[in-house]
Parts: sequence; C-alpha cells; structure tokens
Amino acid sequence: MSRAWLIAGMGVMLSACQMVGPDYQVPADAAVQRKDIQGELAVAGKPVVSAPVPADWWRLYKDPRLDQLVQQAMASNTDLRVAAANLSRARAQVDEAEAAGGWSGGVKMGAQRLQESGQAFLLPEKVPVANIADIGISASYQFDLWGTLQRGIEAAKANADATQAAADTARITLVADVVRAYTQVCAANEEREIAEHSLDLQSQSTTLIQRLRDAGRGDETQVTRSQTQFKSLRADLPRYEAARQAGLFRLSMLLAKPVEQLPAGTASCAELPKIAQLVPVGDGAALLKRRPDIRQAERRLAAATAGIGIATGELYPDISIGATIGTVGIIDDLGDPSTNRWGFGPSLSWKVPTNGARARIREAEANTQGALAHFDGVVLNAIRETQTGLAQYSALLQRRDALAEAEQSAKLAAEQTHRFFQAGRESFLADLQATRTYTDVTAQLAAANTQVAMSQIDLFLALGGGWESGRTNTSSASKP
Repeated sequence: MSRAWLIAGMGVMLSACQMVGPDYQVPADAAVQRKDIQGELAVAGKPVVSAPVPADWWRLYKDPRLDQLVQQAMASNTDLRVAAANLSRARAQVDEAEAAGGWSGGVKMGAQRLQESGQAFLLPEKVPVANIADIGISASYQFDLWGTLQRGIEAAKANADATQAAADTARITLVADVVRAYTQVCAANEEREIAEHSLDLQSQSTTLIQRLRDAGRGDETQVTRSQTQFKSLRADLPRYEAARQAGLFRLSMLLAKPVEQLPAGTASCAELPKIAQLVPVGDGAALLKRRPDIRQAERRLAAATAGIGIATGELYPDISIGATIGTVGIIDDLGDPSTNRWGFGPSLSWKVPTNGARARIREAEANTQGALAHFDGVVLNAIRETQTGLAQYSALLQRRDALAEAEQSAKLAAEQTHRFFQAGRESFLADLQATRTYTDVTAQLAAANTQVAMSQIDLFLALGGGWESGRTNTSSASKP
C-alpha cells in the first residue's frame, strides 16, 4: 500500500511540472515597441536614402587599400580576440547549464587497514585490526519539476547571445576606428600639401615686399607683417605631420602590426576616401534590429527575467531518484553475500524555512526592472545618435558646399588677377594676394571635406552596420 502511495505521489508531482517565474517576452511598453521611432530616417532634403545599410559599408569608398586595412584588422585586432575569448566562455557556460540535472553517476573505491574503536560498538574488548575495502557504484536522476534548471539554461543562452552582441559591437567599432584613422592620415597629407603651397606663396610675397622696401616703395611695417604671416604658416606644418603620425600609430595598434608593415601607400595617402553616392541609412525598424548594443541590452533583459525563475525555484524541493550497488567488508571476503549492499528510491531535499529566498526573488525582480530601463535607454540613445549624426552630416555638407562655391570664386578671382598682372594692369603683389586667398579657401575646403568624411564614419557607426562581416555566430545560444 505504501509503495502505491509513493508511486501515485510521484506521478502527481510529475504531472504538475511547471516553469517557475515569468516567461520572457519583450514588454509591450518597452521603448523598442514604439511606432514613432520605427519610421523613415531619410527625409526630403537630406543627403541620404532609405536603402538598406550594407554590411560592408566601407566598400562604398571603393578604396582597395582601405578594404585591405579593414580585413587585416578583423583578423588580428586584440579587442576582437578578447571578444572571441569572452564568447567561448559564454558558450561553455551554456554547456554547463544544459548539463545540470538529469542523469549523474559515480564510482567509489577505497581500501584501508582499519582499527575500529570497540566502545563505539559497545564492546568491552579490542576490535581486531582488519583490511577493509569499499567499492560502490551509484546513479541518480534529478527531476526539474519546477523548471528551475530550464530557467538556468535560458539565462545562460541569453547571456551568451548578449556576449555575441558585445563582440559585434567591438567589430563595428573596430571598422569605424580603422576607417577614421586612415582618413586622418589622408587628410593630414592633403592639408599639409596645401599648407606648404600657401607657405611658398607667402615666401614669395615677403621677398617682393622686402624688394619694394629696399627700392623706397614700402616700409618696414609691411615687411614685418609679411614675415609674421610667413612664420605663422610655417608653425602650422608640424601639426599636420603630428596628425599623420597619430593616424599611422592608431592603425598600427588596430592591426596589431608595426607601421612599416601597413599596406603599401598607407602613409603617403593624400586623397580622402569618398563615397560617390547618397548614404544609405535604412529606416528606424531596421536600425533597432541591426544595432548590436540594442540586441545586447534585450538579451540581458531576457537573462534577468530568467533569473526570477531561478530565484523562485529555491522555494521548492529538489527531487531525485537514485540507486546504489556495492560491496563493503574485509578484502578477502569481498563479493560474499554478507558484504554486498544495494538500494534504490526517491530523494527529496527541501530547505525549510527558505531563509532569504523571497528577498532574492525581489532582488531578481528589481534587477529585471533595471535591465528594462537600461534596454529602453540604449534604444533611445541609438535613435539620438543616429538623428544627431544625420543632422551633423547634413550641416557639414552644406558648409562644405558653400566653401566649394567660395573656392570656385576665389579661383576665378586669382585667374583674372593673374591675367591682369600679365597684361600690366595689376601688380605682382595683388597677383600673389589673390592666389594666397585662393589657397586659404582651398585649405578651408580641405578641412571641411575632412569633417564631412569623419561625420560619415560617425553616421555609419551610429547606424550599427559592419558586424556581419567575419562574424562567428553562437551555435548553442538562441532566444527563448
């Protein structure tokens, strides 16, 4: 009768299996669900289009040297190596969670020469010394009646997904850093060349003013002013070389190789990488799916939600069934019926009272609320970064276009003044001044082009593209 009650009781418990804690789903009031942030990013009058953001956006520059730099960085960057190690650890934690519970077994073997206490067995005489051996095999199966172990698996998988997203973030940041450093090198070389040309013109102007002074047609003040301008222009040259060196050292660090081993022509690049088309930005819905930091925050929220179930599981007993078989006795008698032992049956382990368990549940719930707030913040920040990037890119393009018009006007004025000078209708000094004005505007335009190029890179980084290239997906982690 007692055996029947035992079997019936276990049957009832097995049939009552349920998952403790809430099942995860993205909350309906989460910021990512808002319709107003899922619309078009491109608007009329903006220098962008709603086409999907390409995974390898840096190839839009059509610069083979830049492609080579990115490829080498993907293969050897130290931050990506750290991310890969973190991902391997997260996958191992998933395997560990999946291995918890279920079947387990063990083998026990031991032997010793033993002198037992006679009084321990209520014997007045001394117990003989004996050689005792103990050999046993055990097996058990732990039931996950309340889903506590399953919640642990869910948490481990969600954390592994979040680690994958963190690796993706490292990847897109790396690509942006490589493109930015390469652009810095090219811009520094280009702007230095313009500065050297301006310095040469100023040198000619200073020489002419000195001759006019010597001929009695000028004064010392004009000479001093011209020399001051010359020295000021010359003082700017080291700044461009420093920017060039900084870009090269940055590339060296990102690619984990000496500057001398960078792709040929990198150090001498003198033309900014440019995109000969409107920038594709996609829409808000695609942005929210593409940005790895949003995916990372969402997966952390899923892991925190599973943590509520793990904490709730502490309120319930651990139930398992096991069996043992073995032999214990004097070594010479092992295997005799008198030394054999065996047993099987259920086991219940229950901590009563469950000290601190409900406090840990409240802690897990608070952790989930914090994860949701962080998730919302990441979503809103992604929208802010993208919208800010679009606004800045548009404004810098307008400024660049205005300077381009000014550069054309200055060029026309310089050409006209030079023709007048050749015809004897303008002085050499006026010709030099017009040419210097043209080079000054050209320098401003070059700096504006650099700002536009850097703004493009910031925009692509905000759009979250580039993590798909060379990515290794998690094989064991998946969303619940």
